[in-house]
This record gives sequence, structure tokens and C-alpha cells, in this order.
Amino acid sequence: MPLGLAAAATTPGVFLGVTGVHISPPVAALLFGIAVVGAAFVLSWVAEAVQVDISPGLAITVLALIAVLPEYAVDFVFAFEGGRAFAEYGPACVPPGSTDHSSCGLALANMTGANRILVGVGWALVVLLAAWRIRRGDGGAEQRTPKKHAGVTLERTDAVPLAFLAVATLYSLTLPLRHSITLIDAAVLVGIFVLYAVRVAKAPPGDPDLEGVAQVLGEQPKVRRRLLCGGLFAFAAVVILLVAENFAHALVDTGTQVGISQFFLVQWLAPLASEAPELLVACLYAWRLKTTDALATLVSSKVNQWTLLVGTLPVVFAIAAGSTSGLPIDAAQREELLLTAAQSLFAVSLLLSLSITVRGGLLLLGLFIAQFVLASVLPESVKGVELVVLSCVYLLAAVVVTIRSRKDLVALARDGFRTPYRELADR
Repeated sequence: MPLGLAAAATTPGVFLGVTGVHISPPVAALLFGIAVVGAAFVLSWVAEAVQVDISPGLAITVLALIAVLPEYAVDFVFAFEGGRAFAEYGPACVPPGSTDHSSCGLALANMTGANRILVGVGWALVVLLAAWRIRRGDGGAEQRTPKKHAGVTLERTDAVPLAFLAVATLYSLTLPLRHSITLIDAAVLVGIFVLYAVRVAKAPPGDPDLEGVAQVLGEQPKVRRRLLCGGLFAFAAVVILLVAENFAHALVDTGTQVGISQFFLVQWLAPLASEAPELLVACLYAWRLKTTDALATLVSSKVNQWTLLVGTLPVVFAIAAGSTSGLPIDAAQREELLLTAAQSLFAVSLLLSLSITVRGGLLLLGLFIAQFVLASVLPESVKGVELVVLSCVYLLAAVVVTIRSRKDLVALARDGFRTPYRELADR
């Protein structure tokens, strides 16, 4: 039934995408967004089911990568259109005199919004939901922490994605200093992801604990399971290809029609639609007190978004532009990139000991919300200052936490890059 409902949810959006029927932009954005969510749920179930055939570490990576394919699709649309606009209009990526946001800026807006939602909302929700369940006395064998110290503790193997995320984050702190994200940046960031994937592929196999649709798929005979997973993956991928570009355009048109900033819709509403299934899966894990799996999935998602997604945007841009010029970064986007990188660094520092408390979760959520509160009270003449102020807060907090946890930092680097996976799994 859930699989049927998810497939049915894609039908209106696919119909509009295939036929090209024009309807009101807000309604179109809603239908296309629902189709993206339905396809993303199918992808997440497939990614869980493949844990039967591959190692847990690699399965988590695959789950994280597949679950955010809708995010890639929407971002690639803006990056490709930005490349074509760059070829026609130059670095501004818009016609002279136009007041519209450039597609280049919208591509970066979508990416920074998705990353900040993933950490500021996703990581925080997992911690707070798990803590609430534990305080109710629902904790099982997996959670033996006293209620007043309730939080989430990762496995030692989770040092691997966290270590690679730390490297990617440190490199990303240089991006706000540039005028573009170049193909060299792409090579570095994609290279980090490849090294990470090779590392987690060495994890020993395990027995997955599947539920719902994923369990039904995982219990099928080997050949049938692989055919079903392959077919469902192809179905979801086709849906995303048919609706992603339309969803992006409908959001922009909606902003124009109803007077809401295009930038705001692309940065926050589009990522909410594409990230929703992944966040729901993580929250379901947390509700079932599989808190390690919940947070590990989101950490892995952050790795691939902060490496593979950011790294492939300039590649898509270069293909569309027919040039090796990098994806332009304007002044406003430099501030957005700085805030996103600073938030990532603070989040990594909170997990240096492979555990995060309720206080840490509340800090992540509170600082995420603070951006909107400050933006609503500051006068228009100083808009953007809140991004710099919050970036400094994140960076200062990250330095303080890292100094306090410096012994954990050494252990994290050792386990993340050097310790054999079997040794990590045995402890």
C-alpha cells in the first residue's frame, strides 16, 4: 500500500510533465513537488533493500546518495540554465537591466538551503526525537544512557564519514573567498567523495534490520529482489527526470506571480520537498530508537551533498556554457556559502566524540532558526549582516568545542582514515 500510494503521488506531476499542459504555477509547483516526494520515497525504500546485498557502510552511502537524487536533479536544472545564461549574457547570467535572480545564484541557493536544512533541522530532529522517546522510558538495549544525558551515540565505524566530512568542510571554507567554483574545486570535492566511497566499501557485510516496503523487497528471492529494486529505481529516476525541471520553473514562476522571492522559494521550499523523504526515514529510525542508523544516514547524506553535489555543479555549468569558466559566486552567495560551511564545521565539532547531546541538537536547531528571526527584524539596509554574524558564531563555537575535544579529534582522524574497517567494526 505505501508503495502504491507513493507511485500514485507521482501520477499528476508526470502527466503534466509528459503532456505539457499549462496550469497555475502554484498548483503546478505543488503537483510537481508531490511527484518528487513520491519518487524520493521509492528511492529510499530501494536504497534500504539493497543492504541485503552490500555491506552496511556502503549501504548507508548508497541510501544517502539515492535519497537525495531529487535534490541533485533540481540543482542541476539551475546549474545547466545558468551555464546557458552565462554563454549568452556573461558572468551576470541575466539580461542587462533584468531584476530576476540569475540561475547561477539559484543553483547555489538550492544547494546551500538543502545543506543547512539537513544539518539544522535533520540532525537536530533525530537527536530531539530520540531524547523524547528515551525520556518517555521507551529506550531499549540500544540506548542505556541516563535520561538526563539522553542523546545519540554513533558507532566507531561512523568515524569514517565524519572524518571525510571534516576534510570537505575545511576545503569548503575557501569557497567564499573565490569569485567562482571552478573545475579544480570539482576535482577536489569529487575526489574526496570517491576516496570516501572506496573506504566505506571495505566495510564487512552485516544483517540489515528492514521494515515495511524495504523488508518486503529485501525478503524476495535474489533475482526477483534485484529486478524489483532495479525496476523501482528506474521508475523513480524517470519520474524525477520528467518533473525536476518543471518543478524548478514552477517555483520561480510562483515567486513572480504571488510576490514571494524566487530566491526564498528555491533556497528553502524546493529543498524541503526533495529532502523530506530522507528526513522522514531518519526520523522513523529515531522513533524506533535506531538512533545510530538515523544519524549515520544523515551524516553520510551531508558528505555526499557537500562533496559530490557541490563538486558536480561546476561540471554541469561548464557543459552548458561550453566553457571551462567556473560557476560564478556573487557577493550574496559568498555569504550563503560561508554560513553553510561554518554550520558544517560546528556540526562536525559537536560529533568529534561520536556522540551528540540534546544541548547540541538544540543549538543546531536554534542557530538555524535564528537566521530567519534576525532577517525578519533587521532593516532592509543591513540585510545580509545576519549571515556574517551567524557565520562568526558558528566558527567561534566550532573552535571552542574542538579545543575541548582535541583528544577526540586525534582519535577521529585515526579511525576515519587509517584504522582497518574490521577493527572498527569489532569494537
